[in-house]
Amino acid sequence: MSNWRKDHLGASSSEPLKVIIIGNGPSGICLSYLLSGYTPYVKPDAVHPHPLLQRKLSEAPGVSILDQDLDYLSEGLEGRCQSPVALLFDALLRPDTDFGGNTESVLTWKLQKERAIPHVVLGRNLPGGAWHSIEGSMVTLSQGQWMGLPDLEVKDWMRRKRRGLRNSRATAGDIAHYYRDYVNKKGLGQSFVSGAVVTAVEWGIPEPSGSGAQDPSPLFQVSGFLTAEDQSQQPFSLCAHNVVLATGTSDSPARLGIPGETLPFVHHELSALEVAIRAGTVTPDSDPVLIIGAGLSAADAVLYARHYNIPVIHAFRRPVDDPGLVFNQLPKMLYPEYHKVHQMMREQSILSPSPYEGYRSLPEHQLLLFKEDRQALFQDPQGLHKVFGLSLVLVLIGSHPDLSFLPGAGAHLAVDPDQPLSAKRNPIDVEPFTYQSTQQEGLYAVGPLAGDNFVRFVQGGALAVASSLLRKEARKPP
Repeated sequence: MSNWRKDHLGASSSEPLKVIIIGNGPSGICLSYLLSGYTPYVKPDAVHPHPLLQRKLSEAPGVSILDQDLDYLSEGLEGRCQSPVALLFDALLRPDTDFGGNTESVLTWKLQKERAIPHVVLGRNLPGGAWHSIEGSMVTLSQGQWMGLPDLEVKDWMRRKRRGLRNSRATAGDIAHYYRDYVNKKGLGQSFVSGAVVTAVEWGIPEPSGSGAQDPSPLFQVSGFLTAEDQSQQPFSLCAHNVVLATGTSDSPARLGIPGETLPFVHHELSALEVAIRAGTVTPDSDPVLIIGAGLSAADAVLYARHYNIPVIHAFRRPVDDPGLVFNQLPKMLYPEYHKVHQMMREQSILSPSPYEGYRSLPEHQLLLFKEDRQALFQDPQGLHKVFGLSLVLVLIGSHPDLSFLPGAGAHLAVDPDQPLSAKRNPIDVEPFTYQSTQQEGLYAVGPLAGDNFVRFVQGGALAVASSLLRKEARKPP
């Protein structure tokens, strides 16, 4: 990794790279694996439990999945994701997991270095991305087996580390460690640069080639800075034929947009509560911590605070019985702690006596403003105003991708360019079987930016991008 930095980041590189991947979370790691020459084939003796998919797979024995028609293979598959390629790759890796089965993957992996495409992966953190920013003891939403990347199952890795899954799920700390280990075990480290912050991605109009024909693929210029161990910042500027956006969506927390939100006791990350508890500035004897939000991040904060006996006021705009609440979509057997929070939200309304000491919920309450003396003003469903004294505020109402390094912050790349970019409601508009932007040749997006929000499904996007890039390479004259 240090050699790559020395050779390429010290000064602007004149030789364009084939691919730059921005983001080193699960999407970026999986794509790097596929671009490093690791190639998926169907095992000769494998029989897929999905009859139609099995018939299609048997039509091209010995042909890599990367070289087959992903549109044809994925046709007719159904599951918990909108992306056909994500469903296909998931079905090949975990054939019957949605039915509670544990059939082995039908894929075998071969390292074919002649198929590798040179690339670099730029990330702010260590490989694993935002997983290194999550409180390590938090249990993952997805089952542990769904957090794994190709050809290294989480359960096997955990067994070797003498770690165990809790109720089929792993801790965030274990998963962050797994992703770092994956990069090392698969020999991908030379392509990864940590501590790299991208500040601009620019591209121009394609220029005619020497023969006079116009190359449809412009060159991208990626600029930023690298933070060294002594915290000094070293600028870099790189050129590439293709850029893959894999930055996820946790960069920019959503805000309420109300007066007082910038006061020093108002925060937008769970880590602020962790710091306050460690520093002793928030204790069981403090005024309550106000947690705002009705999603899983807010529920995690409630669980964390309750673990340390910190008093909590939990406010959210929706009714507790709203069918759209995420808790209603999680099986109780797998997620007992989240259902406990939902039960508390239902039963511990500020209007009723609380059997849970130190927790109150404020359903259907609108927060109007924060005051400098650590008070919050609410309006209840009847229009009455209420004031609460607080020690700390956590606003956990989701996050937005930070694509400020793109022209216009990437707004023109979204499905609806007139609306804010959102992983759930308005992702980057990509071609379904290549994940290339519909607006810009050579620009790709994977993971939450393309609407794939679970590690289990982001790998299909990586498969689509790798297949597209390999086809581009094959089309180039020798």
